[in-house]
Amino acid sequence: MKSSSVKCARLVMLCAVAAVALAALLIPASMGAFARDGTLAQNTEATRARQAAQRLGVPPADLVLVIRAPERSSSAPAQAVHKVVSVLARQPGVRTAWSEGRQEPTPRPVSTADVVVMAALDGEFRDREETAERLVKHVRAAVPAHTVHPSGPSWTLGRIDQRIESDLLRAELLAAPVVFLLLLLIYGSLLSALMPVLVAAVAVSCTIPLLGGLAHFVHISSFAVNAALAIGFGLAVDYTLFLLARYREELAEGLPPSRALTTAVRTSGRSVGFSAAAVTACLAAITVVPVPLVRALALAGATVTVLSAVAALLLTPACVILLGPLCERGDPFRRWRRTRLGQCSPFWQRTARTVTRRWALTGGVALAVLALLAWPVTQLRLGIMDYRIMSPSSQVATAGELARSVPGTPEQLLTVVVTGQVSAHQLQDYEQRLARVRHIDEVRVATRATGRGTVLLAMTRARAGSSQATSLVATVRALPAPGPVLVGGRAADVADTLTSATRALPWALGWMGLGLTMLLGFFTRSLVTPLKALVIAAASLGAGAGAMVVLFQHGAGRGPLGEFTVTGSLDMSLLMFTLAIALALSVDYEVFLLGRIREEYQRSADNRAAVVEGIGRTGRLMTSAALAVAISTSAMITSSVSVIKMIGTGIAVAALIDAVLVRGVLVPAVMTALGTANWWLPTAKHRHPRGTTVADAGREKENSLTQV
Repeated sequence: MKSSSVKCARLVMLCAVAAVALAALLIPASMGAFARDGTLAQNTEATRARQAAQRLGVPPADLVLVIRAPERSSSAPAQAVHKVVSVLARQPGVRTAWSEGRQEPTPRPVSTADVVVMAALDGEFRDREETAERLVKHVRAAVPAHTVHPSGPSWTLGRIDQRIESDLLRAELLAAPVVFLLLLLIYGSLLSALMPVLVAAVAVSCTIPLLGGLAHFVHISSFAVNAALAIGFGLAVDYTLFLLARYREELAEGLPPSRALTTAVRTSGRSVGFSAAAVTACLAAITVVPVPLVRALALAGATVTVLSAVAALLLTPACVILLGPLCERGDPFRRWRRTRLGQCSPFWQRTARTVTRRWALTGGVALAVLALLAWPVTQLRLGIMDYRIMSPSSQVATAGELARSVPGTPEQLLTVVVTGQVSAHQLQDYEQRLARVRHIDEVRVATRATGRGTVLLAMTRARAGSSQATSLVATVRALPAPGPVLVGGRAADVADTLTSATRALPWALGWMGLGLTMLLGFFTRSLVTPLKALVIAAASLGAGAGAMVVLFQHGAGRGPLGEFTVTGSLDMSLLMFTLAIALALSVDYEVFLLGRIREEYQRSADNRAAVVEGIGRTGRLMTSAALAVAISTSAMITSSVSVIKMIGTGIAVAALIDAVLVRGVLVPAVMTALGTANWWLPTAKHRHPRGTTVADAGREKENSLTQV
């Protein structure tokens, strides 16, 4: 290598070390900037109802305490409740405290063994979370003979995020040795196997402080950061793997190291750039969904993707230049290895020949399998995550179920705000009509401000997110009222969020399709190939989504994937994120495969031969990359949080299906069927990528043979 290249490589490594050191200093402060909420859509009727009720003196409950009297206790539950409310009212950070739906400090007489005390807290979400933890300690000390089960958003979300952080850390530690062994098997060199680890470390460490800075301007939850960072390692492995594979392939062709590296960066590096752009386009498209968590997931995922691509494009060549021949040494599997990274795979080449000879049969079988896997999507039901994403044996889940079984908790209340001047007779008549609505058990007046409005609390046993609760919200909103009415509460929040997301989904899919079509069209210089890629990606995506429906919505994965609560729905935000990542990986593999097939087609002008050679050169590579992603994400199955299990399972299944069945069988079958139409542009008839038509290329070949 030239001395100038070595100097540049050293400078790149020095900058990487400085970036990681600076990031390490900024990470502790960045972690405190992330939010913990954001699962509900904003600017909905439920949001406006919550704000209106708060202005009228009925704030939402941030902390919910279920007070359970000891067995054979002689003390009345009302005494314990009164004591707890008094203790809460005296604590700093507490706006107000009440029991069982009442907004007054004095509780009403109760006789059940389990009673509920609620509190509204001051400050930002993290302030409320710290206040809730302090309050629980004070309450338990005030009534030591009673059992206190805390729940509510300020308590539950903090515990969920803490569990997710520890579970993801454990998953990474479990996956790391397995992935490293796989990388050692793929690369055939100890130092080369460490390169993806270096790239991932730089990308992930720099992502956290960058997102921490953005969190001061936009909503970014710690949940989104943790989920995105778990994906960053897989992308770093993919990008580094493709660059090193092409470098070794060029070395095997006889090129000197400097030219081999230049060619690898020019070809596979271009594919890395387009792949990162495709992933970013997929994630950017879902930001049209007006749910803060969805947007945070998209932003965090796009950030780690871009940084992974930049780190791979800079650090991989720098490592190759500085290490030189050492990159090829230290292969413990040398004696058992038939082919090395970058060489053509005989298995995938034979598979491609078989598929292209019988493209109708093999393509039809692949489509039938994908359709069978995707069929359960017709039964997909969306929901919003709550305490049930935790393990059924966890304290959070136990407290959540207990709180829901006691009358008067926020899960069971609809907040109905009647605004304007309403007479007592009109209000009483409306209360009676409201109480007769199906699934409403009781209606209470929480507060009434003359001339400003009235807040009614309608108690229901319909679980938020169920069809009964959704129907109930619609019925209450359609009920004739004496004035303008806003309906809120947990059931209304969930219904409005799902409605907003469903309305935005076609726009997200449209922007996603447009962005990917433009990117792939520019990459392949074709109009047909991008459209074909989107159709095939949709089929692959459907198969992955079908697997998630069967495993998590229907509960078939309960047991093999660990214990979790089957809610009968899939969380909308994380399902979108999982499918966006799965689609991005599909396009990722498509970019690398098409890039190689296009190169071969430029050389030979023979579509079938280009497909066979492209599959032979990239089949082992893509399978290895998909396997690395699957191992790193499937470790998330060990989490006790069901949505983390869903993300890991969904991405692992989608990556393997796409790399093996789709890229290995369906893509070559379809490209063989399309023939030269793969490279068609409206500006010319079957234009050859080099600028000549296929017919012209064939005539030139015949003329050259005649001259010989």
